[in-house]
Amino acid sequence: MPEIIRRVNGYSRDAYTYYPVLIIGAGESGIAMACRLRQTLGFDQFRIFDRQAGLGGTWWINRYPGVACDVPANFYCFSFAQNKTWSRFFPPGPEIVNYLHDVAAKFQVLDKIQLNTDVEECRWLAADGVWEVRLRHLVPGTGDLSARGRQRRVARDGEAAVVAGRETVRARCVVSCVGGLVEPKAWPDSIPGMAEFEGRCFHSARWEHDADLRGKDVVVVGTGCSAAQFVPRLLDEPFAARSVTQLMRSPPWVVPRAVPPGGDAFWETWSPWLFSKVPGLLRAWRAFIYASTEADFRIFPMDERGARLRAEQERQLLSHLRRAAPPKYHDVLTPDYSVGCKRRIYDASWFPALWDDRLELTTQPLERVTPKGVVEGHANGTVEPGQTTDEEAYPRREIPADVIVLANGFVTTRWLHPLKVTGADGQDLVETMQARGGSQAYQGTAMDGFPNFFIIFGPNTATGHTSVIHTTENMVMFALRFIKLILKGDVSTVEVKREAEEAYTADIQKQLKNTVWMSGGCHSWYFEENGWNSTTYPYSQLNFLRRCYFPAWSDWRLRYTRRGALRLAARRALAACALALVLRAAWRARRRPAAPRAPADARAAALAALREMLALAARCVSRLREVVG
Repeated sequence: MPEIIRRVNGYSRDAYTYYPVLIIGAGESGIAMACRLRQTLGFDQFRIFDRQAGLGGTWWINRYPGVACDVPANFYCFSFAQNKTWSRFFPPGPEIVNYLHDVAAKFQVLDKIQLNTDVEECRWLAADGVWEVRLRHLVPGTGDLSARGRQRRVARDGEAAVVAGRETVRARCVVSCVGGLVEPKAWPDSIPGMAEFEGRCFHSARWEHDADLRGKDVVVVGTGCSAAQFVPRLLDEPFAARSVTQLMRSPPWVVPRAVPPGGDAFWETWSPWLFSKVPGLLRAWRAFIYASTEADFRIFPMDERGARLRAEQERQLLSHLRRAAPPKYHDVLTPDYSVGCKRRIYDASWFPALWDDRLELTTQPLERVTPKGVVEGHANGTVEPGQTTDEEAYPRREIPADVIVLANGFVTTRWLHPLKVTGADGQDLVETMQARGGSQAYQGTAMDGFPNFFIIFGPNTATGHTSVIHTTENMVMFALRFIKLILKGDVSTVEVKREAEEAYTADIQKQLKNTVWMSGGCHSWYFEENGWNSTTYPYSQLNFLRRCYFPAWSDWRLRYTRRGALRLAARRALAACALALVLRAAWRARRRPAAPRAPADARAAALAALREMLALAARCVSRLREVVG
């Protein structure tokens, strides 16, 4: 049957819906895959399932005050759907969600997105050559809760408070576009007392907008990119907190946010008009940003040039720190690790906000939570850079808190969490990865033993220096090269070879040891406790693009259908015919006498040779058609 969405077995108890392609996640990766399926393959028989209540993935769920992109807007958009009318150089989160919605509408994939639907498990059925996928239809809005939040609601109110129904479907291909910055880290189990806290506590990625912060004491745990964006906002209207105390474990490297050509006011006023009216300007500007960000990759390798560039950048950033931040924080804000080891913060408001007396930055470790606040001291945890063990200078103290906001990051090393994927031999995908050392995938996209299953923005594909959308697009086009063969009916399954996956992963981990991410003297969310880096890619994005556009086909195991095998034989025969024609023409040309010919004779001879070649080619094609049937 043609690859179309259809109902199988009608009214039978074992009836199910069949999807040729099933996409998990309606963030930028899922939208990119959907749009490219329609644009490059002309294929629209797919469905996107997302547990959240709206499309946008990371940008839908992260709605804290001041959320914005730290990559220039004109590079943080799809190459096939460039936006000429960004309102700012660094667009706010709501504008990015609107952009993704507009792209989905333009490419007519909005009706392919089914929200409030959680993909619970994918299981490969080897006998049928399809994936069996278990879906949970959620009570609207509960998909925006974290996995722990949904579990708590089920424990408190019963499963019906979260799950409205269940369904099992099947799919020829499954594409996981599960994001990495969605599932927030929970409150640290090592810090006691949270159960007795009388105020409100929430994660920045699950911001509770009904929380009244006016005149309240707020404690923020963390100093990452999210905190740098929302902490300054808490001091001003409409929040107007009485005090904000920010707990810092280790200082980040802070890069002054770039100013667009002409300044912010000029850019916001004139860039939409210029990009709309001047042909080629937007494409040239994107190319310039791409080249600039790609040049920044040179700080990551632990070679002589990288060391020199890091030292130069560190001098510049420390100079910026001394100019922009209050002197009392200069020491504690000076990192003792190499720049680039952790994700850098691109900031325009956090350092200036530190001058406000209502904001305090403290580096002492968090000891416990009390009903009315938190206690910082030395009894718990290890001492981090900038912290002191001198209890006379920094005695244990209780900080009043009406609200605690966690900005302690996301669960980034458990890929696909909490999705369960069971492969051809009954093995679990995450357990298979861990058994081999840590989260991994060939080209960040595929694992052996899991046929027709593709991961977009999987392990070791983050960059730390450029646009994630650029990386995503490359991975989408890589996966489509194999999905196309399946949808055409040429192959029934595609699967990377185990030896290829293991060799690829070994090379990635080996090269990562020679980068600042692993040897820069810091602890980051890039790698796991055992030292396995499952996040970053050790080569440039030019290298990644080459790998995506020119796949190593020998690394893959393709199971051809009869039709596909005949087509492959036909293509090879045509190639052999073409080569034979070229060799025959060359041989005849070499045997011709070297006597000069009149122009008319030369033209006649050339035409005769061309006719002979075309006749031979026609006979080859005719014969191949007979073979293919």
